[in-house]
Amino acid sequence: MTVWHEPIAGFQYQTHVIETSTQTQTERLEACGVDPSVFGDDVDPAFYIGLAIHAGIDSGISAEGNINMLQRLIQHRPAKLGEALTVKGEITAVTQVPRGIRVDTDVWFEDETGARVISCPRTSLRPQANQGASNGPGAGQRPENVITDVSALARLDIYQLTPERVKAYSIEGNSIHYEQEAAEKAGFRAPLIGGGMGVHYLTAQMWQDRRPHAFDTAIYFRRPIFWDEAVQVGVIETPDQWQAMGLLKLPMNDEGEGGSTKVGTEMAISDYQPA
Repeated sequence: MTVWHEPIAGFQYQTHVIETSTQTQTERLEACGVDPSVFGDDVDPAFYIGLAIHAGIDSGISAEGNINMLQRLIQHRPAKLGEALTVKGEITAVTQVPRGIRVDTDVWFEDETGARVISCPRTSLRPQANQGASNGPGAGQRPENVITDVSALARLDIYQLTPERVKAYSIEGNSIHYEQEAAEKAGFRAPLIGGGMGVHYLTAQMWQDRRPHAFDTAIYFRRPIFWDEAVQVGVIETPDQWQAMGLLKLPMNDEGEGGSTKVGTEMAISDYQPA
C-alpha cells in the first residue's frame, strides 16, 4: 500500500525511468479527439504534465482533490516516442492560504546524458475540507490575465467534450476528473477535465501550425472546463510567432447553460524556437 506524506518543502521525489510509446500516445490523443499524426515521432509535451503529477503520487504525495493553478511547461528539445527519460522532482515551497495550502513543485525529465528535455514546475491548491475549490483570492495572489480581450483572438480548432471522452483519457489519481460524486464534493457541478488534457488541444495546434523545437510556457487554469462542454483554441499572433494561446469555453446549447465565451485555460509563450 502507498504510504502518503504531507507535502513539505524540500521533499524529494523518487527517481525512475519512463518512456512514451507510439501506442500510448495514439490511444490517449484519440481519446481527446486529437489527431496523433500531427506530432510525428515527437512526444506531445502535454503528457508530461500528468506524468509529473504521477511522479508525486508514486512518491507518496496525493493528488486527490488538488486543483492545478499554474503550470509551466518547458520543452528544451523534443522528446521522442520510445525515448527513455529519467524523472526527478522536489517540492520547493508549501504556503498556507485561506482555502488550504499552495504547493510548489519542480519536476523534470532528463535524457541519458543528464540534460533536461522537459521541465514541469507547478503550483497547485490542496483545498481544506468543506471550503470548495477555487484559484481565486482564497488561493493566494492571482496572476494577471494573459488574454484580456477574447474578441482579439484568432479562432482555430473546436473540440466537443463528452463524459465518455474525458473518462477514456483520465487515469486514477484524482477522481474529480471522472466521478460525479467526487466532483460535487469538491464544489463542481460535474467532473472537469484535467489541466493536462486541455493543454493537448493547445500543443496539437502548435505542432500543426507552428511546429516548435523549444519553448517556455506559463499555463494558467482560469476556469474549470467540464466534461460536457465545447472548447476552441484561440491565439494571439504576431507575424513571427504566437505570443499566447487560450482554450475557450464555448456557450452551451439550448439544453444547457448559456452565456458568453470564456477563457478556461490560457498559455503565455516565450523563448519559442521553430523546428
